[in-house]
Amino acid sequence: MGWLRTILRTGRVADAAPPGPARANVPAPLRGSLQLRHVDAGSCNGCEIEISGAFGPVYDAERYGARLVASPRHADGLLVTGVVTRNMAEALRRTHAATPGPKVVIACGDCALNRGVFAEAYGVAGAVGEIVDVDIEVPGCPPAPEAIVAALRSVTGR
Repeated sequence: MGWLRTILRTGRVADAAPPGPARANVPAPLRGSLQLRHVDAGSCNGCEIEISGAFGPVYDAERYGARLVASPRHADGLLVTGVVTRNMAEALRRTHAATPGPKVVIACGDCALNRGVFAEAYGVAGAVGEIVDVDIEVPGCPPAPEAIVAALRSVTGR
């Protein structure tokens, strides 16, 4: 009967969240709630599948205050995946400029961090950190949903 009481109280059978990780060096206004615009700068979609898992019902990143939004003008930061291609470099810069400050940029996956397997490809402009300043890095190819949620929790502090 304990599980039924949990469902009625919370709406899910998920365990209680473990204590939050140490807070990242982010501006105080971003703590508690984080609205993110996801930018696919040229990925293979491996990271996108894991991001959808992180925001899905199992990991439920929204319970920690993180949410994906449709416009950079409504966002507190960017969640960038993939190596930045030549065609996406300017779009990433403009999206970054359209996001109001203070903002946080999260580079998700090995390609976003260091170009990954696409390091020597002809259409590559660079890693995300070479195009815009990155605040938080989530390594992995692809990173596990737990790692993505941990990075989001380091910003929200929840």
